[in-house]
Amino acid sequence: MKTLLPLFFSLFLTLSFGQKKELKKAEKLFESGDAQGATALLESSAALFDAADEKVLNQKTYLEGKIAQASKAFDLAYEKYMAFQSNGGSDSGFDTQLQTLASDIVNSAIEDNAEKRFSDAAKKLYLAYQIDKETNVDYLYYAASSAVNGSDYEGALVYYNELKEIRYEGITTQYFAKSAETGEEVEFSKSEFELYKKTKEYTDFREETTESKFPEIVKNIALIYSELGDNDKAMMAVKEARAESPKDLNLILTEANLYIQLNENDRFEALMKEAIEQDPNNATLYFNLGVVNAQKEMFEDARMYYEKTIELDPSYESGYLNLVSLILEGESDIVEEMNGLGNSRADNARYEVLKEQRENLYRECVPILEKLVELNQNQEAVKTLMNIYGTLGDNEGFMKMKALVQ
Repeated sequence: MKTLLPLFFSLFLTLSFGQKKELKKAEKLFESGDAQGATALLESSAALFDAADEKVLNQKTYLEGKIAQASKAFDLAYEKYMAFQSNGGSDSGFDTQLQTLASDIVNSAIEDNAEKRFSDAAKKLYLAYQIDKETNVDYLYYAASSAVNGSDYEGALVYYNELKEIRYEGITTQYFAKSAETGEEVEFSKSEFELYKKTKEYTDFREETTESKFPEIVKNIALIYSELGDNDKAMMAVKEARAESPKDLNLILTEANLYIQLNENDRFEALMKEAIEQDPNNATLYFNLGVVNAQKEMFEDARMYYEKTIELDPSYESGYLNLVSLILEGESDIVEEMNGLGNSRADNARYEVLKEQRENLYRECVPILEKLVELNQNQEAVKTLMNIYGTLGDNEGFMKMKALVQ
């Protein structure tokens, strides 16, 4: 019995020495750039580490985190580092290691965005944010933007709502100066700005503070809810957003679009007019008012808005087509009356009057359609104009349009 304790102690020392030896070998392989070899060694020695003490296991976990980081398995690397930290692990380079992990993740996300792998980029940027939520908070904002670019609206909503909860502003100071040689204004980092102020290479140094991103964040939440078809939450969000930024044109249009979906045309029209106050030369706003008034059978107002659309933007094809369609609205009543007439002298006389009225509608449409065809040979305009020329007996015009039919 007296020999058992020394024997056990000897075995323990041998086992502990073996664990540390294998760990050192794995660390040397990793430091030499052979991450794959280090992984293979740790896996082949897995049984040896089963009985390892907490300190050795922590060192192993930390090394596994470094290997995962080098292999761009960033989620696993973060998981290993957090396990190392929560288990009481200590290393003088730990904080720096986390910073390099965040940097590696962001660089990988930049590559993903460049290759249009937006969803992958969003997840990586969110991970970089989690590493240090105070220092890396900007990455949460970029994660939301990448998610939107990847059409991952539900993921973007999670990020934007978190930004809203922490009331992220994203305000930065930008630094500018003009080149003394070219007169061109250049943007600098803060350190460059301070450095060049001491030279004569640049003049007109100025600082500029960017606007808060918070209104944009709340607006995007509303837009995403709308995109996802949740009109109730979208309306709540847009009301909140407009309270933050009441003059924001996009917010006005977002709210207006929600009212259209809710079939509240009067409220939509009021918001369109409010939008026009913000952007009086926006042809699309007038076009939308034309559509709503046409639906309400307020044809004179609709016509006024369509004509204003074309005046502001002579290339606005839908403005021409909707204006023609509006003019031809009167044709159905004329045709219906013509079809109900008999063969009496009075009916025949009435028929001629109605025929002239119908042709006058066509003649009114001709210059509008000719202008559109002149712009880009719009095929809908070409075919409509060809039919009108045929009805009016303008054979030359008919043949000209027929030649343009694709």
